[in-house]
Amino acid sequence: MKNIAIIGSGTWGVALAIHLSNLGNNIKIWSFTEEETKSINEDRKCKFLPDAIINDKITCYMDLQKVIEGSEIILHVTPSKFVRETIKKYKNYVTNQPIIMCAKGFEEKTLCTLSQIIEQEMPNCKYGIFSGPSHAEEVSIGIPTAIVIASKYKEVQTMVQDLFMNEKMRVYASDDVIGVELGGALKNIIAFCAGIATEINLGDNSFAALITRGLVEITRLGEAMGGKHDTFYGLSGLGDLIVTCMSEHSRNRRAGRLIGRGCTVEEAKKEIGMVIESIDNIDVAHELSKKYNIEMPIVNAVYDVLYNNLNPKDAVNQLMTRERKSE
Repeated sequence: MKNIAIIGSGTWGVALAIHLSNLGNNIKIWSFTEEETKSINEDRKCKFLPDAIINDKITCYMDLQKVIEGSEIILHVTPSKFVRETIKKYKNYVTNQPIIMCAKGFEEKTLCTLSQIIEQEMPNCKYGIFSGPSHAEEVSIGIPTAIVIASKYKEVQTMVQDLFMNEKMRVYASDDVIGVELGGALKNIIAFCAGIATEINLGDNSFAALITRGLVEITRLGEAMGGKHDTFYGLSGLGDLIVTCMSEHSRNRRAGRLIGRGCTVEEAKKEIGMVIESIDNIDVAHELSKKYNIEMPIVNAVYDVLYNNLNPKDAVNQLMTRERKSE
């Protein structure tokens, strides 16, 4: 039994809390809203996980110090755009606990990955990246899931495997931190495109091409940034890409469908009701492709759909009529 701090009370934070509490651990969740705090503590509910059961080993607070003090491990599960400011608020309460980053994405202004933010804000902290095909809706009700813990520190890999693994969750270890986190961040963009493709009635052939060529783009950029080729064909790359592109649990896919339907970005955000990492990170991926001089035609096309008023059907035509290439 361990005392675990979870920073973030969204669906993924609550799903991880449920899984870990069912294994006998004591969980303290930090939330920045009074509404979510009351919902967890009093109603034992999570708004977007209607089938989840929140047991009495889980308690939610709005006080970061209260959540972190006495903990043995910290899971950071806020949206990527809030990662740095949240770490700044709690880093002085951290002693020797490892921080496990469970969010996926980038910091827009700096183009930093989330591991880079941890290294900048807490240079002496041991940390890991927890990523893979893992919808909160399924983890919260115990559907078997496989995931990856990536860390430079072998003891962090082992600690996370020991903490999470049972017949409901299998955890693989990796030392490719940048590869694992880039797979998780970039696949959201392709899933957003998958939503658009679904809404404009493209078929299975188109869908298969999008996933396959999307993976090529993810791998190109990921390798340029230091990731290992094989990582992008594992759970945190191809695995996460498949589940996010194909499932209606995916808020990124659902957001893409709304854009394909003609909604504005703001209308899509309002309809989804949660942070949409793909929309937040498309601009970052576009900038990174230029920084590393990597060809990413799908990313460029969806960037133009969002920011240059390109019609999605015209974007498809542009992609299909590009100059001939070898695979």
